[in-house]
Amino acid sequence: MQYVSTRGGVEPIDFSGAVMMGLGTDGGLVLPERVPKLDPSVLRDLSGLSFRELAVEVMTPFVADAIPRSDLVDLVDRSYATFSHPEVTPLVRVGDQLILELFHGPTAAFKDVALQFLGNVFEYLLERDGGRLNILGATSGDTGSAAIAGVRGKDRIQIFILHPAGRVSQIQERQMTTVMDENVHNIAIRGTFDDGQQIAKVLFNDLDFKRKYHLGAVNSINWARILAQMVYYFYAWGRLSGGDSNYRISFSVPTGNFGDVFAGYMAKRMGLPVDRLLIATNRNDILTRFVATGRYAAGDVHPTLSPAMDIQIASNFERYLYFLVGEDPVAVQALLAQMGRTGRMQVTDEQHTAVTRDFDADAVSDAEILGQIRATFERDGYILDPHTAVGVRAARGRADTVCLATAHPAKFNEAVEEAIGTQAPPPPSLQGLMEKETRCAFLDASEEAVRAHIQETLAPIGY
Repeated sequence: MQYVSTRGGVEPIDFSGAVMMGLGTDGGLVLPERVPKLDPSVLRDLSGLSFRELAVEVMTPFVADAIPRSDLVDLVDRSYATFSHPEVTPLVRVGDQLILELFHGPTAAFKDVALQFLGNVFEYLLERDGGRLNILGATSGDTGSAAIAGVRGKDRIQIFILHPAGRVSQIQERQMTTVMDENVHNIAIRGTFDDGQQIAKVLFNDLDFKRKYHLGAVNSINWARILAQMVYYFYAWGRLSGGDSNYRISFSVPTGNFGDVFAGYMAKRMGLPVDRLLIATNRNDILTRFVATGRYAAGDVHPTLSPAMDIQIASNFERYLYFLVGEDPVAVQALLAQMGRTGRMQVTDEQHTAVTRDFDADAVSDAEILGQIRATFERDGYILDPHTAVGVRAARGRADTVCLATAHPAKFNEAVEEAIGTQAPPPPSLQGLMEKETRCAFLDASEEAVRAHIQETLAPIGY
């Protein structure tokens, strides 16, 4: 399996190269040169596997011979041994709603599914090839803590995580800033998540800086993140279908960066019988507006009760755009240039029709989030986190629709308490966080400030 860039400027590379490159050297996003198709008999065989067994089978065509199968099995086993539930991502029924719980990892968020795996893959490749890696990532909340948990204490890796100061929940901030391992460096920027994401992209696009400082990515721009997240779409289908290849399933996916729902889109391209993929957004509804109109236009970022989705520029949207325009890098670049000039891009009527075949979309207000948390708790005794509440509200009781539960409710107890008058009991991984010592640098939201901080931090270890 070879990988190429959405912008056409990267020579084909294998899975190892794709993981280590992160963002393409041409500024694009890395994708497999072809998407393997699974026939119905293979789907039937996959439906009864455990999560770990399924992960190996789904990943193998994309990893190919870059990592021997026996080593891949070990990487998967070690990655998901850290989860507190034996099923890793259990599917539960809450009243008339199906919920896929993705929050049983070490930081109680869906990002653990991908970042426990990615951290172990990084470690494996660096030990095998004798390299060093300095991870740079921007987070709107959960990615940062999950990335830190995936690589803390690992040799050959330093990690720099940017988060918007005062715009993540207290628990999310403490999950990052209370990690005292010497290879972990937290940076609170005086700006928004989109500012942090733009700073990271600028530094990755400075190829001399990227090479000198061995920069790598853990954000969902890294293909391995998407690959790991594809697994739980297959897992949910297997638990419901009983191996019936004609059984079709829909998903409601709370999303801001488009990575989680894009993983579902890729699973569908592989042949998973997905009926509808519902993009569930909050007030920051650029993706909902795109599905409705075919116009992708950024606006202001509005703080909401679901802060991990307070995003206007969805970093994975370019991957979908590549498929939408027929895998034509020139067409992708033309649309991105239009976005750069005008702050918006418009697809053709034919392409917009294709979008509406691929996705539904709905935007949910803060009032609706609180109302959904309250209604679900009063009816079923189940506490939703505000992001999951976005997905449940957007689904509006659709039959055979699985809502992805992206975080444990205790991570957002301010919103939970506002909705139901009490807090969600924290899982063991979140207990005692508020009493721990913290460490964090505060910087202006500028590329120059972050660049200088990275250089100063790495100088004592030989950069």
